[in-house]
Amino acid sequence: MRVVLQRVARASVRVGDETVGEIGHGFLLLVGVGIGDAGDEEKRLAEKVFHLRVFEDDRGKMNLALSDVGGEILVVPEFTLYGEVGRGRRPSWAAAAPPEVAAGRVEAFARALEGLGARVARGAFREHMEVELVNVGPVTLALDSA
Repeated sequence: MRVVLQRVARASVRVGDETVGEIGHGFLLLVGVGIGDAGDEEKRLAEKVFHLRVFEDDRGKMNLALSDVGGEILVVPEFTLYGEVGRGRRPSWAAAAPPEVAAGRVEAFARALEGLGARVARGAFREHMEVELVNVGPVTLALDSA
């Protein structure tokens, strides 16, 4: 699994005219699933994200985790995280897991975050989404379970 984490003041996802997911202060997570993923990374990756200390304390140091600041999470499925552009000009999506597999894995990841106590909103799987965010810092991290 691959996750691109962005610390945000707020984030939302729209599908057509409907807002399907929205959060305040917390993390926007773009989540991709690869064909070679072992299938047991969701819980470990969720714990890593939930306990990352990337929020400032009263001295301005990144010492606080999501739970310390009462943050929320928006999980957005993103198969293009496995796009390969090494050859040619058109990306290959061959390394991305099929939608039937990826949908369950992304949902398992979101549930693992909820199991840790996070409030989790979701994007829409297999939909054209408009993602809006205000990145704070900016803080953007790439996590890969491999």
